[in-house]
Amino acid sequence: MLEIVLGDLTKQKADAIVNAANCSLLGGGGVDGAIHRAAGPGLLEECRKLHGCETGKAKITGAHRLSARYIIHTPGPVWRGGGHGEDGLLKSCYLSCLRLASEHGCKTVAFPSISTGVYRFPLDRAARIAVSAILEFLQSDRTVKTVRMVCFDSVTKAAYDRALVQAER
Repeated sequence: MLEIVLGDLTKQKADAIVNAANCSLLGGGGVDGAIHRAAGPGLLEECRKLHGCETGKAKITGAHRLSARYIIHTPGPVWRGGGHGEDGLLKSCYLSCLRLASEHGCKTVAFPSISTGVYRFPLDRAARIAVSAILEFLQSDRTVKTVRMVCFDSVTKAAYDRALVQAER
């Protein structure tokens, strides 16, 4: 099941929370900074041992001070006009995270809107890619039961709501 909610990702009750990270995995702004602040300094120490992550891939850590069991970190693509594989990389972010979640026995996963902040991926396009990838994964996986798209504001939530309606047609 895919749920779309308005809220604070760091406060979600889920087995895994996804971090829209940068390739260093050492913290940054936006979602990444909020997760690192909420999880505490132990997260940074654990992330240092991962030696970064490629765009479109994912790595997993403990959740430290968050109520989740895990944080799954994925660097999303920076929007460069759409001709540089951005769509495929964004889809890969979602699928890589969901595969890791399933491998670790997670039944619930909470996502932010990956790459739509400072990475400037067009929101409606990103929402369609995310919803499509999540629904595709849920059709074949038996471990992950609920994916929650946690939207920071009403504009983002509206884009994901539209994408879900379109996907269900």
